[in-house]
Amino acid sequence: MVQGYVLHSLAWRETSLIVEVFTREEGRLGLVARGARRPRSPLRGLLQPFQPLGLRYSAKGELRSLMGAEWLGGVGTPSGDCLLAGFYLNELLMRLMPREDPHPLLFDAYEAAMHRLSEAGPEVGAVLRWFECRLLREMGVAPEFDTVQGMTVEAAGQYALVFGEPVVVANGQAIAESAGMLVSGQTLLALSRYDASANGQRLDDMHAEVSLEAKRLLRGLIRHQLGESGLQSRQAMIGLARLRQRLLGIGSETPH
Repeated sequence: MVQGYVLHSLAWRETSLIVEVFTREEGRLGLVARGARRPRSPLRGLLQPFQPLGLRYSAKGELRSLMGAEWLGGVGTPSGDCLLAGFYLNELLMRLMPREDPHPLLFDAYEAAMHRLSEAGPEVGAVLRWFECRLLREMGVAPEFDTVQGMTVEAAGQYALVFGEPVVVANGQAIAESAGMLVSGQTLLALSRYDASANGQRLDDMHAEVSLEAKRLLRGLIRHQLGESGLQSRQAMIGLARLRQRLLGIGSETPH
């Protein structure tokens, strides 16, 4: 039995599901859960996102057959903003991780993020920044946030990060304006601490300006990998933020 998390499920034929799961041993997998939508199926109601599951499935094929599953417990279901954040992480894995490409460290990071999002009152933005760092690092496209051209980043410095290239350059105003963004040394050093954190539990708080710049930088790197099509979960976050603004009569930055 292999531990995994459901990322997404899709109705298939009359009574079955195609379930995308993320496992530590084999990465993202597509499983056919035959009969899972029948009223008396033991799988009905079990194949839900954000919950650790023990999975048994056939060993071969792009779409493998799910033979059995059981809930492993220990994680509460996220709610509110944490729920939207969980869907965002799931969509990132669906869009950016190919099937059958194991990333054990990324699985551990995802599991740690799920635990934190299920807790009462987590700093959602911090959880997302940390996971985004881990994802970009596992994909091999994250820059070295704390070094520039072989030299240590200075907190008071200004640097340019070019999307699509895992390097940061100094004095790159023209480059940043055409293909990336300018970023403060303070933000890069904060991200280097996030990148180095093993489990996302001991992260320095970012003040608002640094947090906003870090979010824009990481989202720019992710957007470059995604191409022109955006994320549905991201649009849901934006829509919710706009609804809150109308209800409260205020304006604010899109959350998280």
